[in-house]
Amino acid sequence: MTTPSEIDGQVLAAISNAMVRLYKEQFGRGPTRVRTEWAGPDQLVVTLEETLTPVERRLVAMGEHERVRDHRLLFQHASHAEFIGPVEQLTGRRVRAFISGLDSTADLACEVFILEPDEG
Repeated sequence: MTTPSEIDGQVLAAISNAMVRLYKEQFGRGPTRVRTEWAGPDQLVVTLEETLTPVERRLVAMGEHERVRDHRLLFQHASHAEFIGPVEQLTGRRVRAFISGLDSTADLACEVFILEPDEG
């Protein structure tokens, strides 16, 4: 018999896998590490490491952090539905807000999903 925590772990792993696929599709390169965790009952945080493309790394080396962040945020805004879809499907809950962040120096990205409260 599968326990709720095992089911929850499976959902979190599936969300991580979906984000890796999305990054590969959207940016041409997936992260080397990804972790999805609950940050309270209605918030999911996906942390992705080493997502920068070769050209983005060159821009960072030139000190163009703001351009890299702006470029990424524009892509994520344009792909809003693609990011939200898997989370809603896998959790069975509606995403209320989606927030993306990137630290170009550390090459760490976070995708934060605020979900509607669980009715169950």
